[in-house]
Amino acid sequence: MLQFFRQRQRSIKGDTLSGLTVALALVPEAVAFAFVAGVEPIIALYSAFFLCLGAAVLGGRPGMISGATGAMAVVVIGLVEMHGVEYLFPTVILCGLLQIAVGSARLGVLIRIVPHPVMLGFVNGLAIVILLAQFGSFQTVSEAGELIPLSGPPLWIMLGLIGLTMLIIWGLPKLTRAVPSSLAAILTVSLVAAGINAGLGPDYVAEGQWNVVPTVGDMVATGKKDREATKARVTLEAEHEAKTAGRPSTELDPALVQAAVASALTAVEEDPESRSIAGGLPRPFFLEYANLPPVSWETLWIIFPFALTLAGVGLIESLMTLALIDEITETRGQSNRECLGQGAANVICGFFGGMGGCAMIGQSLINVNSGGRGRLSGIVAALALLSFVLILSPWIQMIPMAALVGVMFMVVIGTFEWASLKMFRRMPTADVLVMLLVAGYTVVMHDLASAVVLGVIVSALIFAWQHATHLNADIKINEHGSKIYQLHGPLFFASIASFKELFNPREDPDDVVIDFYYTRVYDQSGLEAINSLAEKYTALGKRLHLTHLSPECRTLLDRAGSLVEVNVSEDPQYHVATDRFTR
Repeated sequence: MLQFFRQRQRSIKGDTLSGLTVALALVPEAVAFAFVAGVEPIIALYSAFFLCLGAAVLGGRPGMISGATGAMAVVVIGLVEMHGVEYLFPTVILCGLLQIAVGSARLGVLIRIVPHPVMLGFVNGLAIVILLAQFGSFQTVSEAGELIPLSGPPLWIMLGLIGLTMLIIWGLPKLTRAVPSSLAAILTVSLVAAGINAGLGPDYVAEGQWNVVPTVGDMVATGKKDREATKARVTLEAEHEAKTAGRPSTELDPALVQAAVASALTAVEEDPESRSIAGGLPRPFFLEYANLPPVSWETLWIIFPFALTLAGVGLIESLMTLALIDEITETRGQSNRECLGQGAANVICGFFGGMGGCAMIGQSLINVNSGGRGRLSGIVAALALLSFVLILSPWIQMIPMAALVGVMFMVVIGTFEWASLKMFRRMPTADVLVMLLVAGYTVVMHDLASAVVLGVIVSALIFAWQHATHLNADIKINEHGSKIYQLHGPLFFASIASFKELFNPREDPDDVVIDFYYTRVYDQSGLEAINSLAEKYTALGKRLHLTHLSPECRTLLDRAGSLVEVNVSEDPQYHVATDRFTR
């Protein structure tokens, strides 16, 4: 799986260079998710730093990268819109505490039960989501304050630079592995783009764009222009509704809207800091914000649902990424430790005014592809990201988006499980349907966590349906005239109907034996079916013997008292199915 990310040995050089590569890719992702969540870009950048550093040091998967993610941003935006950004930080702290509780309860191992079709659907859906997310880099803001696609020379130049980036990433490893191909591609294309932006005049610049080749700084400014234009429209509409309340409906003058949007766009364009990602050292959130929520049960009642959702989404996405990196690197991460590490990182992140986050699949794959295998890669990425914010922001703002989009396109190619397309005819139909369901839900809803949960539920239901009719019995009469039913197959909630159809209490002899040597009772529904059958035989004055029950089943059945008789003298040994399989 994912042969693009071939096996590599861990090294300090590889971890350091791959960490630098990842740090460059973290910047635009963090900024983009900040606009999704409705917070300032610096908040997302701080989040990426704390999450990346905390998870790298404390987490259970060396080489995995964490930061601010879209899945968390989608949850955060509702909280920020309803209650304000001040409620965000205690929510993130509570989210971290819940994740620590999950790790302490050792529930992280549950990720191991995710079926392979779910993993295939998750990976393929993720690749498509990453691909679609890159098309946002092909947009700019028009004079009317609306996002419009690039066109003309800027579009063709950007496509050419994306192709150059992908060519370098593909071809450089064939010549040398001294430098990660992704890092070399970013640096090379950045130099080419700088020359193009300096050499071509403003006639080639797209509407609403500062450079012929859009840069990270352009992306930051585009996001700010889009947000300010939207805010201007919403403000005018709210004022208009307030003024016309109780009067005959009148339409808002489009000229006023256009003037307000133009004013907002001009303010962004004239602001020297509109393209900057610079910031100071992070400080505790209670020193930065004045209108903090009170420490009360009412506040807890508000933030707990959001914190619970953030914790669940973050852990599922992180543990799925862990399983993916495990498969790529052919190593084994520690899922429970990862829960603890993600939780601790979110607590620190919330304390210092971050928006929270989890493992980032795209950046983790970039790290692995660039040679990052140890914790040092994540530490270097975090420290480099902080240095970008504090010192090197003017240089980072000049990196062309074409280079970063090209890197992500190669991640898409390496992430998608192409072999799954050839497996359709060989895979069971149910597995194909599960894979397509998970992939489709991921693409349509952009919710990786819910897609995995849905896939596991559907897989479990399919398993239950398929095994519901697998229960049967070999029937014989022994030398004492007793009728023996030797069961084969699992006895659980879905198979109790088949279980009951096997027996005919009225026509059976007075002595009946059910042999559980080749089966096992899995749940309370199975036990209740046995009790119900025993009552029927008892009501007819007949004896029912249960032999070769597993010890836990016998313990539960003993509580039924006289309803069920277990003849221990005829059942000298009791075997558990798992014990038989491991001998």
